[in-house]
Amino acid sequence: MNIFVTGGGGFLGRHLCAALEGSGHRVVAPGSRTCDLLQAGALANWDGERFDRIFHLAAWTQAGDFCLRHVGEQWVRNQRINTAVITWWAERQPQAKLVAIGTSCAYAPELPLREEFYLEGQPIESLYTYAMTKRMLLVGLRAMEKQHGLRHLTVVPSTLYGTGYHVSGRQLHFIFDLIRKILLGRLGGEPVVLWGDGYQRRELIHVADFVQATLALADTVDNEVVNIGGGREHTIREFADLICREVDYDPAQIQYDASRYVGARSKCLEIARLRRLRPDFAPLPLEIGLPPVIAWGRAAWLPPVASTPS
Repeated sequence: MNIFVTGGGGFLGRHLCAALEGSGHRVVAPGSRTCDLLQAGALANWDGERFDRIFHLAAWTQAGDFCLRHVGEQWVRNQRINTAVITWWAERQPQAKLVAIGTSCAYAPELPLREEFYLEGQPIESLYTYAMTKRMLLVGLRAMEKQHGLRHLTVVPSTLYGTGYHVSGRQLHFIFDLIRKILLGRLGGEPVVLWGDGYQRRELIHVADFVQATLALADTVDNEVVNIGGGREHTIREFADLICREVDYDPAQIQYDASRYVGARSKCLEIARLRRLRPDFAPLPLEIGLPPVIAWGRAAWLPPVASTPS
């Protein structure tokens, strides 16, 4: 297939493009320097090509408290990005199926995190703007389905983990932040400070499992929202304990700062629909998937050990 990917340079995008290319597909995944989706006509360079599928991963966001500091910008920029992609799809690539990435923060915390509630209730205040831009993305896809008969799929991930995450200095998603802080604490023999009381709960899915499930669903499911998660959540303290065991750091050295931003208290996706659609779905257990990521983090974030002269 001939496949177009937005956001192909990000953590998920790199893994997705590698999987697509490994399966023999032709992948076009321009970066923001050659395809700035905030600029009008950014996609016009590819008007003359015919794509079978579009994966829309691009979004203007970061981890941590970024959403609190860029509320207005997040609304304007993400709406512009999503509108540009949807318009190009409908006007220039209507034969393509569009696969979009949703967000678990679109779910209202008081409702089950189940697909039929994706547009129901109110997202948490701190992530409200970003969550609503993702809801509006789904509304746009459904509008094109109704008016033009276009095909689409929205997949909603829990927090992704795996090797090859960014080391650019931007804020990190929680699991990478935990790994980095505990590794540095172990290196310096110093206490580690984590945000929150440690009892907020999170769910992980390995990026390879997410990509595999997404590609399988893209081949078989039209015009649906499907959660893709690990099916089990843990407290931040439990994640920290697992990392501490791997790096030989005393978890009693960890200090929890309950005054800092923590986001939602719990985010565990219901995945009954996924299991019905993909009965063979078997995500990698955390105990197996996380140690290689910790080893990758050690190489990425710790200074190299100087060799001893012979």
